[in-house]
Formats: sequence, C-alpha cells, structure tokens
Amino acid sequence: MAQVNNTFRSLLLCVVLLSSILIVPAAQAGDALTDATSTGEQVILNVPAASPDPYGRETPRGLATGLLDAFANGDYNRASQFLEPFANQKKPDPEAGVALAKQLQQILDSSGSMLPFVGLSNESTGVTDDELPIDQERLGSFRTKSGESALLAKRVTPADAGVTRYWVITTETLELLAQGNPVSEQSVSATLLPTVLTDIKIFGASVADWLLLMVIAAVAFLGIRFIFAILLRVIRAYVNDPETNRLYQFAEAAIPPLSLCLAVILFFIGTQELQVGIVARQVLARYATIVAWVALVWLLWRLIDMISDLWTARMAHSDRYYAISAMVFLRRSAKSLLGFAAFVAVLDTLDIDVTTSIAALGIGGLAVALGAQKSIENLVGTLTVIVDQPVRDGDFCKVGDVLGTVEDIGMRSSRIRTLARTVVTIPNGDFASQQIENYSRRDSFLFNPIVGLTYDTSAAQMRSVLAAIRALLTEDTNIIDDSRVRFVEFNASSLDIEIFAYVRTFDYATFLGMREEILLKIMETIEAEGVNIAFPTQTVMLKTPKSNRNAKNDNITEQET
Repeated sequence: MAQVNNTFRSLLLCVVLLSSILIVPAAQAGDALTDATSTGEQVILNVPAASPDPYGRETPRGLATGLLDAFANGDYNRASQFLEPFANQKKPDPEAGVALAKQLQQILDSSGSMLPFVGLSNESTGVTDDELPIDQERLGSFRTKSGESALLAKRVTPADAGVTRYWVITTETLELLAQGNPVSEQSVSATLLPTVLTDIKIFGASVADWLLLMVIAAVAFLGIRFIFAILLRVIRAYVNDPETNRLYQFAEAAIPPLSLCLAVILFFIGTQELQVGIVARQVLARYATIVAWVALVWLLWRLIDMISDLWTARMAHSDRYYAISAMVFLRRSAKSLLGFAAFVAVLDTLDIDVTTSIAALGIGGLAVALGAQKSIENLVGTLTVIVDQPVRDGDFCKVGDVLGTVEDIGMRSSRIRTLARTVVTIPNGDFASQQIENYSRRDSFLFNPIVGLTYDTSAAQMRSVLAAIRALLTEDTNIIDDSRVRFVEFNASSLDIEIFAYVRTFDYATFLGMREEILLKIMETIEAEGVNIAFPTQTVMLKTPKSNRNAKNDNITEQET
C-alpha cells in the first residue's frame, strides 16, 4: 500500500510539473498577446522556415545545373519540373512535359547557349541590376525565326506554403521555342567525325561532341602558344641582353599561363554558338573555368615574384636593407591571399557552398583561436620583428643564448645559423620577446686592452710610454678621435695602462687585422722606451728556523719566481 501511495505521489508530481511547463508559458504568451493588442503593437508570430526545394531550384544557378543534369541523365520527366507550365501542377501531363523538355534541349544544342557556370547568380534573388523585372533572370539565349531570344527564368511562389520560392524557365520563353529554327539532322561533330562516335552517349552528349570540344580547346592553346613564341623571338632580337632584361624574362615566364588564360577565353567564345550538345559545352566550360583560375593564379604568382625581386634589388642598391624583410613578408602574404582566393573560386566553380563554409569558419572561429594561440602569437611576433627591424637577413646577432647569423625571417619562425654551423629555429613569438644583440649594426669596434709594465719602470719612463701611445693612436686614421690612454692601477705584478678607443670599421674580420697592427705598434713603442711588459710574477720569502741556523748565519733568503 505504501508503494502504491509513493507511485501515485510520483505521478501526481509529474503532472504538476508538466502543467507548470505547458500552462504557465501559454498564459504568459496569452497575456503578452493581450497587452500587445491593447496597446496597438504589431505581433510577429514564429513561422517555421520553408523547406528547401527538392529539385534545387532556389537560385538561377541551381535551376541551370539541375536542368543540365536532367538532360545529361536523359530524365526528361525531371527536366519538365524546371519548366513553368509543369513546375506547379498537381497532375502534370507527362507526355507534354517530356516533349517540351526534349524540344528545349534540341534547340539549345542547335542554336542556343547558356551563361557559364560562374556567370549564373547563386543568390535566391538573382541579379537585381540587370534591367529585367525583379523576379526574372537571364540564363542564356537561342535563335528563332524572328531573331535572337533570351532564355529567361522566373521566380515563382509554390502552391505549398511550406516550400521555398524557386526559379523555372518562363512560359513566354517556352512559347518562343515553337518558332525556333529546325534542328539539323547532323551536328558539327557528326559531320566531322565517324558515325559510331556520334551514337555513343556519355553524360547526355555524344563522344563526338566531347572529342570535338577537346580538340578545339587544344588547338586554341597551341595556336596561342605558337603565336606568343614567334612574338617572343621577335622581341628577343631587339633586346640587348635578354638574360638580364627583367621585362623580357617576365614575358618569357608569363607566356604559358597567359596562353592558358587566352585559350580558355577563346574556348568560351568559340563554342557558344557551335552546334554541339549543350551539356558537353556547359560541362567543359565549367571545368575550363578552373583551368582559367589556375592560369590566372600562376600568372599573378610570377608577377608578385617579379615585383618583389625588383624592389628588393632597388632597396639593396640604396642600402635600405631594413625593408627587405618587410618585402619578403609582403610577398608571402600576397601569395597566401592569392592562393586562398583561388581556392575559394575553385570551390565555388565546383558548386560547393562557400558561404556556408565561411560561416562555419566564423562559428568555429573561437575554437580555432583557442587552438591556434601560439600561431597567432608567432604571426604577431613576425609583424613586430618586421616593423621594429631589430635584425634582418644576414645579420650576425645574439638572440637569448643563441649566437649566429640570421638566415631567414619567416611568417612563423626565424632561422639562425650558429658558429657551429647548425641551424636553430626560433618561433617569432619568442624571437620578438627575447633580448636581441645585433653585432652587424656596429658603427665601430671597441679597442680596450690593458697593458701591464714591470715594476722596475720609473715614473719618467711611464710618462714617455703614455705620451708615445697617445701619439700613436692620434696619428692612426682608423681610430676615432675620442680615444684615451691612462695609467690606471698598481696591479699585483704590473703597472697597468688602460687603452680605450674605437676603431672605425663595420666588418669584424677587418677589425681583427687593424687590432693586430695597433698592438704590434704598441709593443714597438714600449720596447723603444726601454721598458718591459710585465708577466705574472710572485716573490717567495724563505726563512730558516732558529733551531737549524747559526747565529752568524741568521738571515732571510728571498727568492723570486
């Protein structure tokens, strides 16, 4: 009985909790609605989002892509769903839809063209500044008896309120198909190539169509390449030194990517009006766009290298070495941005939703930032090193405990070649926070030896030595004027003279030779004054114990070592 009561109490508690969850918000919503109505405010209800179109017709690009896919698969029932008369019918006429879809493909094959894939809008609203009604979009064109007609798409509202708006080929465009030119019995590819290649279909187009378009693309590239080769020979004949002429070298390097770009453009122009299957034309034109992007990136990549090398040479000629590292960083940054832009363009050409990917990057930006703190720190360190310029490539420096020559200041880290000929890689975040001593920025070298004279040197001899060394330094043109020579200390085994001077040179190896010559002259000066240079000496006093000595031999023996 107690167990039943406990169960009943549990059920009663669940009912109370469920009532509080459902009834209280409903009452609050009703009160809010009453208050808003009484105050005259507009009430906005939460309407569920419309479901996506099952045929992918939300954008003009989606319409064109889906229609061509249906043509390629021979699915004309599906293709009819992209035509306005059949797109929103509950019980469409299958035969009429198939016939109209076939007629559309035939006229596009014989006398029509469509915009390239990248030229079609991927926005649900289409292009709004094309001088057409806001709900219409131009997809291409075709020829009729009355002339050129536009292939128009129209944005329609579905009968089902739960489906989003979509694009279809307009009824007006389809009515003009009846006025189209008769389709030739044989296409251009069928005329030029064997019949067996015409009968075999691949992705909705004959093998002959694919081969013809590929041959046109190859001929366009090779023809342009041949013309540029002749032009390059002519230019070479008028250039004094082609091996050192930068413009000629760039022209020679730019010819392959430029030829590829122009070949793609000629392919687009030459195949638009060609009597070849529309599916083959659009598919090859789509992937030719990827080739064009690669060629453009290739061309700009070489242009960046040329401009960077030119400015680097000018800066080195004007001794503006501090800007060379900045130029290297800018070149690498420009190439990185160029590569990213090309990557996004290729993804867009492959119909991968770039907007969604970028939004996903934005959502995951915090996680990426947390996981890439060190990378961001190193990038900031790179900017600090480039802007502040504590060192540059080729400088001999000491960074923390590392002593060596800077070989490269990269975007993430810097490399230093040590005296042991090893390479130490330091992340730029740590590099910028270290104490950096740059030996290559010297304006002179310190010459600061201590010369010790023996204790048998008299005061007069000391004055003569000091005067002679001062005269020696004054007469040396490699010594900066503010040198000094002073008798500074009675040391344990010598009379010390400090020489403090700066040698006017920038190169360490040159300084070593100058220092050697000055030290030799100082030795000659000291020898000329009859004075000796001291070396560490020690005086030892020996004392005989009283038990082992005679009174008359009571003395102390001194021995100098």
